[in-house]
Amino acid sequence: MSTSFSDRLCQQVLKTGSVTCVGLDPRKQSLPAGLQLAADAPASDWANGFEVFCKGVIDAVAGKVPVVKPQAAFFEQLGPAGMQALHAVIEYAHQRDLLTILDGKRNDIGSTAEAYADAYLGAGSLSPWGSDSLTVSPYLGDDSLQPFVTVCDQRAAGIFVLVKTSNPGGGMLQDRVSEGSTVYQAVASQLESLNASRRGEYGFGPVGAVVGATYPEQLAELREKMPGAIILIPGFGAQGGAASDVAAGFDARGLGAVVNSSRHIIFAHKRPEFAEKYGDSRWQEAVAAATDQMNQQLAGVLGAS
Repeated sequence: MSTSFSDRLCQQVLKTGSVTCVGLDPRKQSLPAGLQLAADAPASDWANGFEVFCKGVIDAVAGKVPVVKPQAAFFEQLGPAGMQALHAVIEYAHQRDLLTILDGKRNDIGSTAEAYADAYLGAGSLSPWGSDSLTVSPYLGDDSLQPFVTVCDQRAAGIFVLVKTSNPGGGMLQDRVSEGSTVYQAVASQLESLNASRRGEYGFGPVGAVVGATYPEQLAELREKMPGAIILIPGFGAQGGAASDVAAGFDARGLGAVVNSSRHIIFAHKRPEFAEKYGDSRWQEAVAAATDQMNQQLAGVLGAS
């Protein structure tokens, strides 16, 4: 696989006409009625339900979006059976021509970071988990990021490093000022340095950034500070971020970012505007409708900008 991750993602954005990333967060209590189980059902049964549900979401959004983001935590809570389901979901996303961002927020130092990178990064048979990309924490420093970047170079993979997250408490560390800059600004500078010699055809490197839609001013600042980084923007929809909040994350071509929505899309059958029309029995249609709605909202903002 010679085409870089950033180029493959840009190609998928252009092919689908969408910058939406669908988060696969299979919460037990939110599954459609047909997939609900007793609270004390075996973990293996829940894992099977999660796999069926996520594959159903993938079927509903395939061709409509460029990428999906499985959240590892929901599968990990089910133990080994859950992890097998996660692997099956990643494989199925690739079968349906979707790129994957595995949301695991991994990191460590030395050989442990190397092991994480080896495990998760590389589509298909290039790695055991087969994911195109992985979310990574930067807070152990540059030497903890380098093993991931090395594997990105070797396997045409990508990472998304936490820079300015969407949660209200993130500022406790990220907004702290040291030596004249905030922590998130220092992380952004390091990411841009790592991408400097690694930019692909569309101008982006393998080291992406996570910047929340809930901080639109910082998003604009960081787009300017990291021209070589693709930005993963969480916080849209259920967390309060609106289409107008994310416009500053894109360059003049409408590239350079993808906007994640998880429960607002995958559990759309519970939203008032979709519940009566679709309900639990037609939940996949609700997923498709919610995806179309988000695509239209984002297309309108990008077109205006």
